[in-house]
Amino acid sequence: MAPAIDRTPPYLQVVSALRKQIISGELKDGDRIPSVRDLATEWSISQATAMKAVAALRADGLVESITGVGTIVRTQSTLHRSAGDRFARMLSTGKIYAPGEFAKITEAGMAVPPVWVADHLGIEEGAEAVRRHRITHNEAGPVGASTSWFAPELGSSVPALLSTERIPGGTPSAIEAVTGQRGVRSSDTSTSSLATEQQAAELGIEPGSPVTIGRNVLRDSEGSVIEVGEYVSAGGRWTTVEHHYA
Repeated sequence: MAPAIDRTPPYLQVVSALRKQIISGELKDGDRIPSVRDLATEWSISQATAMKAVAALRADGLVESITGVGTIVRTQSTLHRSAGDRFARMLSTGKIYAPGEFAKITEAGMAVPPVWVADHLGIEEGAEAVRRHRITHNEAGPVGASTSWFAPELGSSVPALLSTERIPGGTPSAIEAVTGQRGVRSSDTSTSSLATEQQAAELGIEPGSPVTIGRNVLRDSEGSVIEVGEYVSAGGRWTTVEHHYA
């Protein structure tokens, strides 16, 4: 069945659909996207409109057109998938990481979080919370490092959070299975910085190299916080966010 065309300009609908497939990993690095002719047929649009959509994806740095080959997804060294991207993937596929990506949990246990994390979790400054630290890799090497913080009581109710073993389906699913809390909204904020010694060692870059650091918060339908995260990725990676306004 052909995708439905709404009042959004047709080429932007094509861009949005393909961008989602790329960010989710459905279209992975090295895959060919449909040709201009195939896009025109699939979406019932002109080839000129399809070419405009492909050009927009190239401008976003998500694809590369190669003569005699086609248009190829190029994200291994350029794309940063945010916590929100991974959560959306978990909701749609039951898997956190896109094909070709995986995470190694390097630390898990109880620890004292930064004050801003304690404020989000609603605990006293200096009190301990559940902490999980991971390094995410793709086929080329480390992609980023991140730390997730959870309410201290989850350490006893969801003991898997205190283990460095992988949690099938991701931590939000494990928490929902026990508490019934389902994440429905997330927020991400980020800034630029220079890599510390530890960040550089985890990312395989030189200390002082440019990095993106960020914070993310996952909430349920009542606005209660399920997870608070902080992350770092090497400079040169782009995070793609799409907004729609009435």
